[in-house]
Amino acid sequence: MIIHVMGLKVVGEYSLDLTFDNGVRKRVNLRHELYGPIFEPLRDPAYFAKAYIDPNSRTVTWPNSADFAPDFLYQLESEEVPASPAAG
Repeated sequence: MIIHVMGLKVVGEYSLDLTFDNGVRKRVNLRHELYGPIFEPLRDPAYFAKAYIDPNSRTVTWPNSADFAPDFLYQLESEEVPASPAAG
């Protein structure tokens, strides 16, 4: 089965909240994946925040055409989500 990204939210300097077309939702951190010339601009958090879902490839893409294969994103270990402060 080919997996695709259906939902995307930038939730940190290098973190994405992703929803895949099989219903799985996970938060991943790409800090350690941003090496090589194509990913260099993504080290700037403001540029990283320009992530969007490409309608053709149905994966996370940036304006400079950098992207990650959806199955690579799916296989990444989920990032631990910080606990929200208790309402008081």
